[in-house]
Amino acid sequence: MLVYLSTIAAVVMGTAVFIIRLKAAKKPVTAKKIFLPPIFMSTGALMFIFPYFRVTPLEALEALVVGALFSIVLIKTSKFEQKADGIYLKASKAFPFILVGLLVIRIIMKLALSTTIELGTLSGMFWILAFGMIVPWRSAMLVQFKKMEKDTNAQPAQMA
Repeated sequence: MLVYLSTIAAVVMGTAVFIIRLKAAKKPVTAKKIFLPPIFMSTGALMFIFPYFRVTPLEALEALVVGALFSIVLIKTSKFEQKADGIYLKASKAFPFILVGLLVIRIIMKLALSTTIELGTLSGMFWILAFGMIVPWRSAMLVQFKKMEKDTNAQPAQMA
């Protein structure tokens, strides 16, 4: 029963991420907006204080590797564009499909693994997977943003 409730919660959260991402694309991006989500998410690591959520080093490594692999898809589809009033995240037509695909893969993995791994351990692994996905993705976005910001600030000096 808990597995199904957490699956429903994952779908709701995935939908919320999609809606937030659509709204965010209408406003200029800042370095703070890029890097704050991983910082906010890091507070979830407090769950590991409780033995119920602890994972073995091998489980943590597995989750981290899967998260890093998932992040590659997000990194490849997150591009910025310069507009008159700032730098914007370019809307990717593939993003909704990627988000749904990652969510479906995550749900399938969770349902399959919930038969062999305790729910608390599985929850810890999926938090590590998500953190292992968001940190490289947002770090790559920050690097790309800073490069575009630097190039934008350098352009007027070159014209003079």
